[in-house]
Amino acid sequence: MSPRETILASLRSFWTRGRHIERIGYLVGLLLLTSGIVHLGILSLGGGSWEGPLSFRKPAVFGLSFGLTLITIVWTASFLPLAERTRIALLSIFTVACILETALVSLQAWRGVPSHFNVETAFDGHIARALAAGGFALVAVIVGLTITAFRRNPAVPISLRIALQIGFVVLCGAMAVGATMIVRGMMLVFAGEPARAYATGGALKPTHAVTMHAILVLPALAWLLSFADWSEQRRRRVVLMASAAYVVLVAVVAVGNIAGVESGQLPSPANALAGLAVLSVVACGAWALVGVARAPASHGIEHG
Repeated sequence: MSPRETILASLRSFWTRGRHIERIGYLVGLLLLTSGIVHLGILSLGGGSWEGPLSFRKPAVFGLSFGLTLITIVWTASFLPLAERTRIALLSIFTVACILETALVSLQAWRGVPSHFNVETAFDGHIARALAAGGFALVAVIVGLTITAFRRNPAVPISLRIALQIGFVVLCGAMAVGATMIVRGMMLVFAGEPARAYATGGALKPTHAVTMHAILVLPALAWLLSFADWSEQRRRRVVLMASAAYVVLVAVVAVGNIAGVESGQLPSPANALAGLAVLSVVACGAWALVGVARAPASHGIEHG
């Protein structure tokens, strides 16, 4: 088979050989992505505001983010050494929490009221607490998967194990940042400053965003490298290079974010370092593609 056919066959294997709970996760993820696209279309065509707690941007972002995150977590968890009952429990909780978060944010947007930090009525308070509970359920599952990623797993190549470990650790950072924003916002609400909560509760969004996607980028790179007829040592070096660059990017964004500096107003050296980190990750991806094209392997990483 050609490299393209080999890669497509691998992708199909995650569906055809996937467990029942994994297929459910993929389907729900696609539905959440569709929800995000629909809300994005409504926002674009309706001419609504892109800013503020009442904007349809929020359900659009939640649908797209949770859809992509759910698909990513289901896919990466397929490489982890989990007992079947544990896998079903963790993925079920994660799937339900993703649905809950997206549905409640969308509901509040259609009602024309803020979703987070809103305790104006008893109903709004219940939704705010449900969102917080869903968020903490997501954190618990991610922490469990992160611990599992560090267990001995000889069935998975070392390059992919490293990508999973670093990806999950960075994702734990995203969960910590998200929890910090929720706690900080709710403290302001209970202190009688809801306007300040809406204005500053999401101040760490840039850090949250950049830490969310290492779990997709790094394992995807390791998976792609498996289709190049390279030594595992060479694949590992590429993954480590991309991982180091991603961590540098996270550090630059986080330091600037915590210091209260807008993304576009970072000092020139910081911008240059962030740009170099992004280029390095992209270069590793391009290097992998060239390797697959020039020295294709007979097969790559597949499900099971």
